[in-house]
Amino acid sequence: MEPLSIDSVVVDASADPTPTSPGAPHSDATPIECFKLKGRRRLLQGLQRISSSPSLARMGRTSSGYRSGGKASMSCVSLSSSGSPYGHSYGSSYSSEISAGYSTAPTSATSSPAPGSPLFDEKARLRIVTLGMPTSVPLPSDLRPMSRDGLDTEGECSSRQVKQVKKLKRRENFNFWGDMPPEIRTEILRYLKPKEIVRCSSVSKSWHAMCFDGQLWSHLDTSEYYRDIPADALVNIITSAGPFVRDLNLRGCVQLRERWNTNGLADACRNLENFSLEGCRIDRTSIHCFLLQNTRLVHINLSGLAGATNSAMKIIAQYCPRMEHLNVSWCNNVDTRGIRKVVEGCPNLKDLRAGEVRGWDDIDFMAEIFKRNTLERLVLMNCDSVNDDSLIALIEGVDSEIDLLTNRAIVPPRRLKHLDLTSCRGLSDTGIKALANNVPYLEGLQLSKCHTLTDASLTELLPTIPVLTHLDLEELDGLTNATLQSLAAASCAPYLQHLSISYCENLGDSGMLPVLKACPSLASLDMDNTRVSDLVLAEAAGCVRTRNRAARPLSGSERPHVALRIAAYDCANVTWTGVREVLSRNAEISRPTASSAASYPREIISLKCFYNWQPTVEEHTKRVLRGDFAAAARLERKWADYMMLNEEAGVVAS
Repeated sequence: MEPLSIDSVVVDASADPTPTSPGAPHSDATPIECFKLKGRRRLLQGLQRISSSPSLARMGRTSSGYRSGGKASMSCVSLSSSGSPYGHSYGSSYSSEISAGYSTAPTSATSSPAPGSPLFDEKARLRIVTLGMPTSVPLPSDLRPMSRDGLDTEGECSSRQVKQVKKLKRRENFNFWGDMPPEIRTEILRYLKPKEIVRCSSVSKSWHAMCFDGQLWSHLDTSEYYRDIPADALVNIITSAGPFVRDLNLRGCVQLRERWNTNGLADACRNLENFSLEGCRIDRTSIHCFLLQNTRLVHINLSGLAGATNSAMKIIAQYCPRMEHLNVSWCNNVDTRGIRKVVEGCPNLKDLRAGEVRGWDDIDFMAEIFKRNTLERLVLMNCDSVNDDSLIALIEGVDSEIDLLTNRAIVPPRRLKHLDLTSCRGLSDTGIKALANNVPYLEGLQLSKCHTLTDASLTELLPTIPVLTHLDLEELDGLTNATLQSLAAASCAPYLQHLSISYCENLGDSGMLPVLKACPSLASLDMDNTRVSDLVLAEAAGCVRTRNRAARPLSGSERPHVALRIAAYDCANVTWTGVREVLSRNAEISRPTASSAASYPREIISLKCFYNWQPTVEEHTKRVLRGDFAAAARLERKWADYMMLNEEAGVVAS
């Protein structure tokens, strides 16, 4: 018997279907149970049984048997592999959920029954028969469904290798501070105070070396902690950081009295630029050693040192040509002979402070300073040797050309910005008049305790100083209100910030009221022991109120600040009424209008008055500064009631 082919089977199955007995009852039993098939029919039924086997269904094969509905499926047997979820399925078209009862697969014309055939059922779905293909075609490994473990759905290992994520290695322990670059460690330590750095040096040897590194002490200023730092620590800092130190301020370090010649302290620093030994107990040899080894010095402060002599001035003139600032005030062993060498050897000298130094009556020395004309600040306080002739030589020179019209010397203007002639008792109006028209850059003028001065010199000088900001006229008994009126009319009035007329007993309201109106930048006013009255305090409060209106509104996070400090104690004409006016204006809140909201004071007055009233004034100021205006207003009202009751009680008692 010849082997059957798939084509012959398909043709016979479509041409000769299985007959049924006309009289047999309808049953859901298989045809094998109803008829005993032979030959080709038996083979077809066997193939159909194989395709509907449960074992093949688990392998993905589609059953082609009869449906439970009683309608037979006469489509051909599919010998292809199961459908893949990744590609087009060639399985049973009857089992398709989307065909709506009709086959969507193309069929062969020779193997499909015609519509007129009794085997053709319009509702039966047909299935594609794959011819000439093996019964099992393996899918590519890339299209096989994979599981999490790298195996396909059939349990076989996939050919694609899964990349395994490398586990992060645990970082080894490291020394964060030790591995940090030394530059960063030094920069971090700069945020500590010197006292804290010295404490950190006791942690370990490495910390000790790090805390006393010279780069950390390039700026050494002991003015704030000179009493707390021990001598050994200070010596260790200076000797360790010697070459790196640029600014050295040892003000008040008396603990180094016996350490200057030990451990090379005087030889440690060689690159200083700013050097201050004010108030130190240091011998003359150590001072000379410091000056000889630091040729880059620009600022030198030897104030109050008994070891500073004219020899030190000679060393400065020879070895410190770059010096610009020199302070030798209260150096009893220094006079103008030594300072003259400094003036001649240091062409850049701008600031000279020589209070209580002798020899300022030397006309030749003053003429030398006049020729240089480099000084911007000159402090000659308590120098009794200064007289009119020496001051004229300093300002106008000697034998200068005279203008016939004005009878004044024709000289270049002086570069002086600050001139302090406090307690120079040898001066009179003649010397002060020499300043007129010759110091146009003057910003600060101190003439306190020059008792011989009168209105004649100041009324002539003040209009010629257009940028004056600080004026000190304390204890000038010969001044009258004419000086203050001249000041109010001068061109410097808008720039004036500080005015002191304390103990000028002839000055009163007629002079101070114009000054307050003409000086909107006034920030400090000392007028104790004068004839001013409550009118001056009321005018000062009104001026500050005008400033508040001109300023921008105060936000919720901001607080008022003191804009004007007034000292008016021991003034016989100042009463509690004037003080109350100041307190009331300090806490005054303007009422809101249709176009603007309520405004709070931005600037207030800090007042010093009669000592019995001062505690109340200070408490009121504290409340205003912290923004508690309601509490400040209550305090002001209660204090006013108390003062009124005291006055009434005094009247009744009298």
